[in-house]
Amino acid sequence: MILLLTEQSWFFVAMALVLGLIVGSFLNVLVWRLPKMLEREWRAQAHEILGLPAASAGPAYNLMRPNSCCTRCEQPIRPWENIPLLSYLLLRGRCAHCREPISLRYPLTELTCALISATVAWHFGFGWQAGAVLLLSWGLLGLSLIDLDHQLLPDALVLPLLWLGLILNSADLLATLPDALWGAVIGYMSLWSVFWLFKLVTGKDGMGHGDFKLLALLGAWGGWQILPMTLLMASLLGLIAGLILLRLRKAPVSAPMPFGPCLAIAGWIALLWGGQITDFYLQSVGFR
Repeated sequence: MILLLTEQSWFFVAMALVLGLIVGSFLNVLVWRLPKMLEREWRAQAHEILGLPAASAGPAYNLMRPNSCCTRCEQPIRPWENIPLLSYLLLRGRCAHCREPISLRYPLTELTCALISATVAWHFGFGWQAGAVLLLSWGLLGLSLIDLDHQLLPDALVLPLLWLGLILNSADLLATLPDALWGAVIGYMSLWSVFWLFKLVTGKDGMGHGDFKLLALLGAWGGWQILPMTLLMASLLGLIAGLILLRLRKAPVSAPMPFGPCLAIAGWIALLWGGQITDFYLQSVGFR
């Protein structure tokens, strides 16, 4: 099997595609449940701090329990109804019990995760780099979806990924350790500085603290070298997304918009193709 994965790139890409479908199905659960789990935890902490009676714990609620069910009729989903992407197609996008439509987001998340995983496998080939970037890619996708829903980038995901990037780069996996360390420091401090400058000028918060940590995470994985491109692309993506939302939703200009997905997309692109993009730009403007 190892020999086949190493010598036949198409096989590794195909395996990553299938694995991405499975992980995408898990990310649907993570994105739905983790914010609720954190809300329960914060409520319990608030009761303890305020000296209020402890809230009833209720039945177990985590990433494993209870079993997945329809969000409308709460009928448990049977194993053969939970096959990534395939079950959605066989059920024609409707719950097998109540026949209510299943959100298109679920199969789209699975498909997106599969395509991202296949791209990473094709780009790096079989090896430790591919395995590490697959983990990062899945984490960034989960963080992006949570931020879109709740404008929240949970420390429970961001901080372990940040530390993992530094640990892996202690072996120079994707960047040298000094570059990764300064990537984390500069990534955090750059947006932290922008936040406070904006607040001093306007008296308002311009972004969430999770964005600082997310950029630090990206710097810890790719080194400080990817940060300028990441910020530039993320800003362009944010501008485009903001204009689209203003037009489609007719939301006010002051309406908050999650910046995490823009950082995640830009950082992922910079990590995979930052060198090629930079070389192309320098050649196009005549520097090389």
